[in-house]
Amino acid sequence: MNQKIVYVGISADIMHPGHINILKEASKYGQVIVGLLTDKAIASYKRLPFLTFDQRKKVIENMKQVYKVVPQETLDYRPNLEKIKPDIVVHGDDWKKGVQSKIRQQVIDTLSAWKGELIEVPYTPGISSTQLINAHKDLGTTPDRRRSQLRRLLNSKPLIRILETHNGLSSLIAEDIEIEDEHGTHSFDGVWSSSLTDSTAKGMPDIEAVDPSSRANSVDQIFNVTTKPMIYDSDTGGKPEHFSYTVKNLERLGVSAVVIEDKIGLKKNSLFGTEVPQQQDSIDDFCNKIRVGKNAQVSEDFMIISRCESLILDQGMDDALKRCRAYLEAGSDGIMIHSRKSDGKEILEFCDHYKKFGAGKPLVVVPSSFDKITEKEFEEAGVNIVIYANHMLRAAYPAMYKTAKSILENKRAFEAREFCMSIKEILEIIPGTKNA
Repeated sequence: MNQKIVYVGISADIMHPGHINILKEASKYGQVIVGLLTDKAIASYKRLPFLTFDQRKKVIENMKQVYKVVPQETLDYRPNLEKIKPDIVVHGDDWKKGVQSKIRQQVIDTLSAWKGELIEVPYTPGISSTQLINAHKDLGTTPDRRRSQLRRLLNSKPLIRILETHNGLSSLIAEDIEIEDEHGTHSFDGVWSSSLTDSTAKGMPDIEAVDPSSRANSVDQIFNVTTKPMIYDSDTGGKPEHFSYTVKNLERLGVSAVVIEDKIGLKKNSLFGTEVPQQQDSIDDFCNKIRVGKNAQVSEDFMIISRCESLILDQGMDDALKRCRAYLEAGSDGIMIHSRKSDGKEILEFCDHYKKFGAGKPLVVVPSSFDKITEKEFEEAGVNIVIYANHMLRAAYPAMYKTAKSILENKRAFEAREFCMSIKEILEIIPGTKNA
């Protein structure tokens, strides 16, 4: 007598007794085929999984209850169900509400075509994926694992969302903040170490006045409280000989990517545009710097992204396109294009051109000026990474200024209460403060 085919869709990122219970129950009804969600499928509705698809597949394949493992490319079960036509689908009963309720109904409707059955296993009490994820965060990560995350994200998500952080406290927000809607859970995918906000937070001008060891200390503070990947702003990268050491140091720290801009001389913030003297590097010299950096790196995970300043400096679209083609040919792993114009039209025009020669390498935008363009619009234009490059510090300073001014004006702190967290909240915001 032929055994029935039982299908179980699962992510299996962090295996726990609840998953094992479902597989045990499923095996009672026949041969279990596990539809293992790919990294892309998981990342479409929540964070990138800690383990890669291949790592998770090895775990599941070695469970005695499992007959076979197949990839499930989307949250939608239907493609796999229509191909396999299982007799039974087994799932936990916790998907009757929320984001997955729609998927549940699709499964029921699809199974009805061949009189298949949905069996729902009661949720295992005392098991919280959120708790397990938080426990993983508490354990931290390694430089190698952190460094590899950016490329994994680029392979798994159409658009990556990066937030500027300049110290441990701002990094805690980037690590933990989430919102939920009908499409799933949304959070920031990584952090941006900005030379502007790092120097400003230290009370220093944004002219590369902060020495590399001080920047490295800031990176260390950020990495102490976040497991997410970092893109590092290295301004011009300095001389090629110096840039090679920067690459080695960042790679060793666990940074995923470094961005260098094609300017020379004393650093001046790009958003000054032509208001202050700024000079672009020659194409040949900047390409040489890219090659020096690529030759210095050890792992394939690390990325060098070239920031083109042609639009910022009113050099025109043709110049920007010419330079970016050359930078990619020299080995750059991606392009950051920038503009100080608020309408974002020239950015979207550049994106249209980039599709024709970008060769699949990431395109990065920093919408500090053109902030009306939505992430959806960027994604449709072919952008791969959006960096919110300075908003955390820009938000913090007005709040602190307003509080200080209120104290001076009122000769007491009572009126400043409305601008401040409570003492209890500030004590509880840092893990371990209360129960140390």
